[in-house]
Amino acid sequence: MSSVQNISVPELTLNNSVTIPQLGFGVFQVPPEETQRIVEDALEAGYRHIDTAAAYRNEAGVGAAIKASGIPREEIFITTKLRNGEQSKALEAFEKSSRALGVDAVDLYLIHWPVPSQNQYVQAWKDMEKLYGDGRIRAIGVSNFLPEHLDTLLAAADVVPAVNQFELHPTFQQQDLAAKCRSHGIAVEAYSPLGQGADLGSETVISLASKYDATPARIVLAWHLGSGNIVIPKSAHSERIRENLAAAAIQLTDDELAAISKLEAGYRIGADPAVAAFSQF
Repeated sequence: MSSVQNISVPELTLNNSVTIPQLGFGVFQVPPEETQRIVEDALEAGYRHIDTAAAYRNEAGVGAAIKASGIPREEIFITTKLRNGEQSKALEAFEKSSRALGVDAVDLYLIHWPVPSQNQYVQAWKDMEKLYGDGRIRAIGVSNFLPEHLDTLLAAADVVPAVNQFELHPTFQQQDLAAKCRSHGIAVEAYSPLGQGADLGSETVISLASKYDATPARIVLAWHLGSGNIVIPKSAHSERIRENLAAAAIQLTDDELAAISKLEAGYRIGADPAVAAFSQF
């Protein structure tokens, strides 16, 4: 496997000129008591983009890891997200996240789910626009927003979302949604980027892993990078944390990218944003 020591992670420029490392580290389902150790390991490996959320209950561990790392705050890109049940009080919710992280400003703040049954995400967005205008957030965005949710938001927004983070992997690409985002200058960020067995176990991915002397996960992450997606894999294992980062050293050809794109099969893993309505408390 390639050494991660000299690997340069590409950056993307968002629609407000803020730059974001294209390959980050996610902490979804990382237990709070293990978060600091795991995030310190990721930072030591070379990650400079950490993705958390209030609903994960591990923001404090992320903040503690960043502080313990000794890495200057401005060198680390922090994303967190607004709980579904706090869309009516986004200003207060942001302050709680900021305190938990131990930072004055967050690099990217997202509405975690639209929860259309609440009909509150537009008001939440207006509150986030205020925080953005006050310099508390460097970029604001959304997560799990489908085309109809984007249309409603864009009709009322003064600030176009910088990012839409949603489930995206070779067997579930949401190509129409991704195209709509890009047509509005909204960056596409993939969660659950490795999918499940159907993604990592496909003959196409395994063949390319052999060609590049890489793990199947690195090939799928390289596909994301080559496709222009921001991507946030998660692992609690030191070796895999480093292997995933090394995906940035692989540059797939156009034909190889297209071959992986042919794996689309409509296999959703997570909840459907059209109906999801959990509070996240």
